[in-house]
Amino acid sequence: MDRLRCIEVFVEVARDGSFTSAAHRLGISKATITKHVAWLERTLGVTLLNRTTKHARLTEAGIRALSQGQLLLQLYEDIETGSRQLVQVPRGIIRVGTPPSFGSTHLSPLAARFTEMYPEIRVVLLHDDGSSNMITQGLDLALRIGPPPGDAGHVAVPLVNAPQVLVASEKYLRTHGTPRTPADLSDHNCLIQTLKSPTGIWRFTGRTGEVAVRVSGTIGSNFCDAIKNAAVHGHGVSMHPLYAVSEELKTKRLTVILPEYEPAEVKIYVVYPTRKNLPARTRLFVDFLKNWAKTPPDWSKPLPQCQVVSAE
Repeated sequence: MDRLRCIEVFVEVARDGSFTSAAHRLGISKATITKHVAWLERTLGVTLLNRTTKHARLTEAGIRALSQGQLLLQLYEDIETGSRQLVQVPRGIIRVGTPPSFGSTHLSPLAARFTEMYPEIRVVLLHDDGSSNMITQGLDLALRIGPPPGDAGHVAVPLVNAPQVLVASEKYLRTHGTPRTPADLSDHNCLIQTLKSPTGIWRFTGRTGEVAVRVSGTIGSNFCDAIKNAAVHGHGVSMHPLYAVSEELKTKRLTVILPEYEPAEVKIYVVYPTRKNLPARTRLFVDFLKNWAKTPPDWSKPLPQCQVVSAE
């Protein structure tokens, strides 16, 4: 007798206490149902069901066996699902939320490499500032930058560090001067990313320890590129992850200021649902990103001092 089949039959009978209903759902005869349950009781040496002419009620041993039997059936289903995924060709669409700057510059080429490896998978990048709900947006996973997301329904895996830099254009510095300490920022027009700094406080680490300053300015936005473009055009001082302004630093459209004070570092996380049966295509992309992060990109390291300028 197939033990797993007997457990499945018993669990079906226990659902509503009816041998007849269980037989109908499983597509077998009532006599076969009775035979399987009797064999299971005989094998376990306990009575699982007290039978009447109309109903079958669980005994104390039956209640315990039902709970354990359900777990066993779920485990087998998980094994079966995992085995199928190993032999199936991954295919389908992965919807990925990403901050615009990171998505355009860094995630897009990574997605291209991934789809070359898995041509049956299509990756759709959706610009997302991090404030939206992944479920309502229909996202399979998302890249988040900043503190770890606090949603208990999702897993947040840190990928790489994202050092930040304080920048301004030469045009702005010629007109307004170069700040020498974080305290000097109170006299400057500071362009604030509202999601990263909702309270308008910028934090630094200097030779004497941590420094926190409250800043303000005429322009704020939840998108990094909007703030960066305002800084490039000489409208103020802004703080960005290094990856977001590396090109502007190379072309000298922006200049690092206060190099002696390191802005608080942020991390880049990959976030995805906690559900057990994560689609194989999503799991593959998560693993692909983890492997990419094992060799940190240049922008995840502190900026070399040769690329910064002092206030002198």
